[in-house]
Amino acid sequence: MSMKRWLAGAGLLALTGALAACAVDTRPGADAAPPAAAGQDVTGVADSVPVGLSATPPKTSSAPRGFPGNRQYTIVRVGAFEGGLSLTDSGRLAEVDDDQGRQLFVPTPLGGGKYLIKAYSRASAGPLCWRVHNPGDTRPLEVRAATCKTDDPRQQFEIVAATSTTPSYLISNAGAFLRDSARSGLILEELGDAPPTSSFRFNDNGPAPANR
Repeated sequence: MSMKRWLAGAGLLALTGALAACAVDTRPGADAAPPAAAGQDVTGVADSVPVGLSATPPKTSSAPRGFPGNRQYTIVRVGAFEGGLSLTDSGRLAEVDDDQGRQLFVPTPLGGGKYLIKAYSRASAGPLCWRVHNPGDTRPLEVRAATCKTDDPRQQFEIVAATSTTPSYLISNAGAFLRDSARSGLILEELGDAPPTSSFRFNDNGPAPANR
């Protein structure tokens, strides 16, 4: 056999072997990647997350739904012995066990999580609003009746869901929270790092008055 013929045969054999190594195995499961050998670098082989999805499922929002301004409520302090809140005939917000004053309240949204809290009696023709009042002496802040004004910061209250086992809300104005005081009744007080001590239930009493 001549040298040229032997070299040609060897070349054909090598080409055939290379084609066999590159052939696609069509058996079921044959496209799975082989297991990595011991000590082999497997960087970049980790499972990927599809584009547009998160590896961590989004948390369900627990934010309160808020108050739309077209419903009226009675408000009761959680743990109260009295009947509920009233903007009394004397003009101060207090807890009462009778039907005196204005006991129907319409939180009216102003934007930014703030509300006017309008107060009605069942016979009243129009509302009065909650307003922070500073007695100007050593007594704490309190809530008193006022003509409703959306641009008055002392009438702009925040109402947020309380973290408790009882569905209830915290009421505040400029960082001062509405709470019960054994000595002074309902007051507004800045709490610093202390947790709020009073929360309130809003009991739906139907549609707000038409002239809300």
